[in-house]
Amino acid sequence: MYFYAMQKIQLTTGIILGLMLISIQILFAQNNAHTNTMKLKQPPYLKAGDTVAIVAPSGILNGRSGEIERAKALLKSWNLHVVIGKHVFKQNNHFAGTDDERCEDFQNALDDPKIKAIWCARGGYGTVRILEKLDYTKFREKPKWIIGYSDITALHNQFHNEGFESIHAIMCTSLIDKPEELEQSIETMKQAVFGEKLQYKLKGSNYNRSGKVSAPIVGGNLTMLHTMLGSNTSIDTSGKILFIEEIGEYKYHIDRMLQSLKRAGYFDKCAGLIVGDMSKMRKNTTPWGSSIEQLIIDALAEYNFPIAFNMPAGHENDNRALILGRTIDLEVTKEGSIINFK
Repeated sequence: MYFYAMQKIQLTTGIILGLMLISIQILFAQNNAHTNTMKLKQPPYLKAGDTVAIVAPSGILNGRSGEIERAKALLKSWNLHVVIGKHVFKQNNHFAGTDDERCEDFQNALDDPKIKAIWCARGGYGTVRILEKLDYTKFREKPKWIIGYSDITALHNQFHNEGFESIHAIMCTSLIDKPEELEQSIETMKQAVFGEKLQYKLKGSNYNRSGKVSAPIVGGNLTMLHTMLGSNTSIDTSGKILFIEEIGEYKYHIDRMLQSLKRAGYFDKCAGLIVGDMSKMRKNTTPWGSSIEQLIIDALAEYNFPIAFNMPAGHENDNRALILGRTIDLEVTKEGSIINFK
């Protein structure tokens, strides 16, 4: 009798534990689904009289004071106030100051309630070294726009995972002496920060994979997306449209990064791909043998989501703004593509 009673107790306990485990798994799946599909929070759009901070989270700015002055003048022409991080012109080997100095400038900008946007002075390399040092507590309470591209993709990923939109757009060092070459870059950044509608019509390409989809846009520099793999800053592309751009790489490097992302499941549930500028591709001693467009199409041949080429965004003077995390309508045909930001 005692043995029989113990068997019943063990069976009942096992059933209860099993049901508890199933409930936990369901809750976990629901939470993951919510995280993947939730609408990101939008920082307040800028208005006249707001303040923008210029900081340098990456490379040095030696000899670049002219671009910073032009950036200040541009913002002031939009009736915005400007503050410059105190360490912007510091140098520590490759970087604009030590990790702690660059982090201090960025943290101060995150925490200051008067600052409504943070405009990164330049990219290069170094942002990834300060991600773990930053405290996002006050930012979550009063979010602000983070603006930049290239190495700043690390920050875009971070703030996406924090649940906030950010802006992929020109930086201060983009402001060369010929503003006429930057007209669209400047205008679309202004539209993005002030809340005006963004819409792009892209040139056609025989490499385009036709399709129509509505989903959030994420991404940035391909090298940085690849660098984030396996970390808490890697983004989940499930149900999202991925944007990529690159500069100064060999074609086989591009393929290697795409293959790594693919093996990590990056494209398994991806909703679409927008390819920006692939600038200054380097020539290897062994030719790759196909165009960069064909390389991308071949690497992603097993997927059926739409792919749009010719997005003017990346390391060229024509670098149109993208609100990362925002849902867009993407329609792709061989004759051209249309991007409408919600």
